[in-house]
Amino acid sequence: MPEGHTIHRLARQVNDVFGGQKISASSPQGRFAAGAEKIDGRILERAAAHGKQLFLSFEHELTLRVHLGLYGAWDFGGDENFRGASSIGAPRRIGERELLGPAESYAGPPTPQGAVRLRLTTEHGWADLRGPSACELLTPEGLSAQLAKLGPDPLHGENVGEAVFIGGVSAKRTPIASLLMDQTVVAGIGNIYRAELLFRNQIDPWTPGNKLDRLTLQKLWKDAGVLLRRGVQDGRIITTEPADRLSSGELHYVYKRQGSQCLRCGTGVLLVEHAGRKLYYCPGCQQPQ
Repeated sequence: MPEGHTIHRLARQVNDVFGGQKISASSPQGRFAAGAEKIDGRILERAAAHGKQLFLSFEHELTLRVHLGLYGAWDFGGDENFRGASSIGAPRRIGERELLGPAESYAGPPTPQGAVRLRLTTEHGWADLRGPSACELLTPEGLSAQLAKLGPDPLHGENVGEAVFIGGVSAKRTPIASLLMDQTVVAGIGNIYRAELLFRNQIDPWTPGNKLDRLTLQKLWKDAGVLLRRGVQDGRIITTEPADRLSSGELHYVYKRQGSQCLRCGTGVLLVEHAGRKLYYCPGCQQPQ
C-alpha cells in the first residue's frame, strides 16, 4: 500500500496538471458512473493529501475521496503541456514511472484498458484510476467527518499535529509498533516507515505508548516529518543517512534486511510478525528501556 509521501506527490501532480481547470469525468467501468456525472464539467479547485487518502475538491463543494489501498493506481498521459509521472500507485513496485518527454502526437486519451473506475480529462491530458479501495463523493459535512477519523499528518508541518500525536500515543497502552500503523493516531505511516522510524529512534517496538516520554515522542514525530519529506522529494523511501548509505549502499536500516548485520551495531536484524504484519527490527539497538 502506498505510504503518505506517495499520496502527497500524487496530490501535487493532480494540482499541476488539472488544478483550476474544467474537468470531464467518466467511469468506463461503470462502478462510479453516478459520481462521475456529478463532477463532470466542474472545475477542480484543489487536490490535497491527508495521510494515505487523496481529496479532490471541485466547485460547488463536492470532494472526491480516493484511497488506493493495496491495488489502486493512477495512470497519466497527455501532450507537451501535461508533464509528470505517468503512473503512481500500489502495484508499481519499481516506483513511479516517469514520462520520457512530451507526447509529440497526442490525439486524446487512449481507449480505456482494464477496469477504469474513473477517468478525468482536459484538452491537454488524462488520468485513469484503477482498483482503489475507496472512491466516493463527499459533501462538506462528509468531508469533515472523514478528516475527523484521521490522525495528524507529519507532512502538514513540523508543529502542526505534534501535540495531538503525543496525546494520542500517551493515552494508550498499545505497543508503539501498532500505534504508528493506526491511521487514527498518525496518518501516512506504513510498514516501511514504521520499522525505520523505530530503529532510527532506538525504540523497542513493543513499548506501550504510555511508557514513552514526551521528548522521545517529539523526536519520533519530527523524524517522521523528515523521512516523509524526503520521500516526497525523492519519490521513494530512503531512510539511511548519507554516511551509512555511502558505506553500505543500503537505502533502509532494517526493512527487509532480516538476517543481515545492523549497520549501526552489527547485531543480526530480525523479522517477526506483529498484528498480522511483518515487523523488522534490531534487538541490539532497540532494547527495552
